[in-house]
Formats: sequence, structure tokens, C-alpha cells
Amino acid sequence: MNRRRRWQGSLSWLLRVFLFRKRAAKIGIYGPPNAGKTTLANRIIHTFVDENDDMGTVSEIPHETRRAIRREGILIFIDSRSKLLPSHPYFDFSTVTAPATEQGQDQDQDQNQNQNPTSASRSTCKSELPQKQRREQKSRGGEGRGKLRLDIVDTPGLATKIDFHDFMSFGLEEKEAKKRAKEATEGVIDAIKWLNDIDGVVLLMDSTKDPYTQTNIVLIGNLEARGIPMIIAANKIDHAESAPQKIADAFPQHTVVPISALKGDNMEGLYMEMTRRFK
Repeated sequence: MNRRRRWQGSLSWLLRVFLFRKRAAKIGIYGPPNAGKTTLANRIIHTFVDENDDMGTVSEIPHETRRAIRREGILIFIDSRSKLLPSHPYFDFSTVTAPATEQGQDQDQDQNQNQNPTSASRSTCKSELPQKQRREQKSRGGEGRGKLRLDIVDTPGLATKIDFHDFMSFGLEEKEAKKRAKEATEGVIDAIKWLNDIDGVVLLMDSTKDPYTQTNIVLIGNLEARGIPMIIAANKIDHAESAPQKIADAFPQHTVVPISALKGDNMEGLYMEMTRRFK
């Protein structure tokens, strides 16, 4: 009898594990060439899997990644109740988790904006945001904690035009440049196809460049039309000329998290937002 009960208990446990466990979210890293997508993918692997393992090769030559690369079974776990927000001369980090479309749903803020019309042009008030963030974090099960199981998909850089002459400017011979241009074009198609099987997107933008590009606007419109959750990561804030606030102003309906994938600046902020948005 005891043996039978143990067998039934083991069978019940196996059923719970294999039939009812939550599958990993497939998160695509998207963006234009040289925005830092593979650098970000490598950073995630180094932090949560193996610091000596790279997901892909990084190069100054555009379109180094020409086929989507998937890494499965990554567990992101964050416990950072006492971390301070980083600083940047042209960005208010206290606004990174409160996009305008979500803030508009907060009744207290709507009342404040009605009473003070000058504040309507801003997405949030500094004095109000920490209290709202605490309410959001409490509703999610605790302050400063997050966990997410995911598969990372590092995608080729998206571009509306690929010219082999651009590769020749990096020293490639014409034959090799034409070959890479062809592969880069195929990579763009591959990245777009992956959108059919993606649960969420981290959209990387270079914060040293103008965010109003055809690639960014078309991609965001595509993601919105598909209803795919996204986080915009304003990368390269370690550069003196970075201006992540321009990205936040360009796309106020979406969460913008300033980071440096290369230096690791504010990566914890991105990981926390990923655990919230992609659960």
C-alpha cells in the first residue's frame, strides 16, 4: 500500500512538473545594426548563465549577426530592494517604468494634471512617481524583486536599405561585401519572420543617434499592430553624447530604460522591467 502511494505521489509530481509548468517566454532583441543587440545578449548570458560564454560575435562592421540565434532556458532573478538609480545629465531615471499610456490610467495623476495644466505636458511628476512605483511593485508581489524564465533570440539588425558599398568602407573586398549584403538582407527577413513566434521584444536604440528613423518607426508600428509587449532600451549611455531623453520623448507611449550593455550601467533596471513586462 505504501509503495503504491509513493508511486502515485511521484506520478502526480511529474504531471505537475511537465504538464503545468509555465513555459519560458521567447524574448527577441531587435533594433537597427550596431545598436548593441549582441552585446546585450552576451551581457545577459554572462550575468545569468556563464561569464565566459558568448551568444554571438560583436563587430564594428554592421550586420555581424545575419541569422537569428536562440538561447533557451535562461532564468533572470533580481533582488535589489536597496539599489539606487543611476544618474545621467539628460535623462530622469525615475521615469523609466512609467510610460505615458500607463500613467494616464492613474486617477490621482489625472486629477493633478487637471488642477495644474502645465504639468500635462510631462509624463509624470517626480514627487508622485515613487509612491506609484511602490504600489505597482507591491501588487506584483514585493519591492525590488523579479524572476523570469526566458529564451533569448538575438536577431539580425533591421534596416530599410542595405548597400554593399557600406561594407567596402570597412575594408571588405567587393565580392565579400556583396556576399555580406546578401546575407544581411536575408537576415532582415529572418528577423521579421521571428515576430510570428515572439512573446516580447527588447527594442534597442542607440542613444547617441536620432531616434526618428524609418526603421524604428516601422518596427514599433509593427509590434503595436501585433500586440507584442515591448521595452525600449536606450543603449550606449556611457557615451558622452548620449541623449536617452530624446528616445523617451519620441516614443512616450512606451517604457524607455537607459542602459549601457557594454559597461553594464542600469542593467538591473532593464532586468526588473523585463520581469514585470514579460511575465
